[in-house]
Amino acid sequence: MVQQNDGMIKNNINKFATFYRLIDLAFLMLALLISTYLYDVRLTDDILILSLVKIILFSIVAEMFALYRSWRNGYFNEIVFYTILSISFSFLFVFIYLFFSKTSEEYSRVSIALWYLFSIVFLVGWRAAFGVFLRKIRKKGYNTRTVAIIGLTDIGKTLAQQILDHPETGYRLKAVFDDRGPERIEKTYHAWLKGDVVSGVERAKLNEFDCVYIALPLTAEKRISQMLHLLGDTTANVELVPNLFMYSFMNATMSHVGNVQTISIYNNPMKGSYALIKRLEDIVLSLTILTLISMPLILIAIAVKCSSKGPIIFMQDRYGLDGRKIKVYKFRSMTVTENTDVVTQATKGDKRITKVGAFLRRTSLDELPQFFNVLQGRMSVVGPRPHAVAHNETYRKEVDYYMLRHKVKPGITGWAQINGWRGETDTLDKMEMRIQYDIEYIRKWSLWMDFKIVLFTIFKSFNDKNAY
Repeated sequence: MVQQNDGMIKNNINKFATFYRLIDLAFLMLALLISTYLYDVRLTDDILILSLVKIILFSIVAEMFALYRSWRNGYFNEIVFYTILSISFSFLFVFIYLFFSKTSEEYSRVSIALWYLFSIVFLVGWRAAFGVFLRKIRKKGYNTRTVAIIGLTDIGKTLAQQILDHPETGYRLKAVFDDRGPERIEKTYHAWLKGDVVSGVERAKLNEFDCVYIALPLTAEKRISQMLHLLGDTTANVELVPNLFMYSFMNATMSHVGNVQTISIYNNPMKGSYALIKRLEDIVLSLTILTLISMPLILIAIAVKCSSKGPIIFMQDRYGLDGRKIKVYKFRSMTVTENTDVVTQATKGDKRITKVGAFLRRTSLDELPQFFNVLQGRMSVVGPRPHAVAHNETYRKEVDYYMLRHKVKPGITGWAQINGWRGETDTLDKMEMRIQYDIEYIRKWSLWMDFKIVLFTIFKSFNDKNAY
């Protein structure tokens, strides 16, 4: 974060973002030239106009996915994922443009397909090559930033460990400063302990460090203020590490009311363009899956109807986004359809479960109708699993931060489920672990995380020992 002249805290941006954009645009044009050359397509004015449309669309989509944010702290697999996603979405919009402009027959489908493939190869390839280059020069001490941490608090230790564990980011821990002596500091940090807080400020003023992180408790406001005043006499980047439990707990963001800075603690991370992206993800996934499972849905419906008396679809009240009640669809798996203030959870060997229902619950096939809930906008493909209203009213009184899971739409699958916290929650500890994973999902949410959860769900759903 950097402090601007207007007093507002704004997100740091990648200094080389413009350079990266230009490289991407150059490779997109190179991909077009090669694809038209290989398929012997003449480079007409229409194709150049189409390339301009493609570049504009790619630029818009890439900004939506924050493709050009600083990747110093990122991971390469995420970079690849968002690069391919940006290219794919922009080409999808190109096809839509060709369809509505009624000009699709004027272009070679093969050359467009080659353009798409070469775009992925070039844009992912140059990022991979550049990443290898950065790692090599950083090992030699180039393109690195020396870091000092003032205050070895819990958050300071976490920051230090992140720097030590990820040398590929280019950060190098050079010193830590704390008023406690070595006898009160873990041996892990003795090699970097260079003195007390005052000496840390003095050495920073001598420009020994590129970055200085202040990790003192925010209760020491006066001391931090004095320290910031003294560090004004240095060229180092000075950053404050907030020691706020909830700041890291719920994906907190900076906000403001007029000129007053605030930290938004309990908030929905899927807002604005992210909400649109999440909704597009849900629509595409649910339509694709419903198309693929249309026949199994019919067969399951027949099996449910023939196995026992009662409706095929069971609708139960659940809490949705912001705690509003929604109707959630499931294939009926029991001889009863409870939707009252008292709902008894299914247990192992539960006599209410039919033979067909047992198979459906074990394989998660009973939840397939919830893809219609997703299309309605009531649910998401990925998110915290919705609990019965009766369970919500019970556990919200017993589990801290329970209701925070409703800051996003409930999902068909979720982070808790793929980590083994699915099925019966017969103890308070089990529910607490599920809520912990649900809140971690909200805090860390990204399309890349959703992608991983969907993949793990596919591999785990058909052999889940916790579902009955």
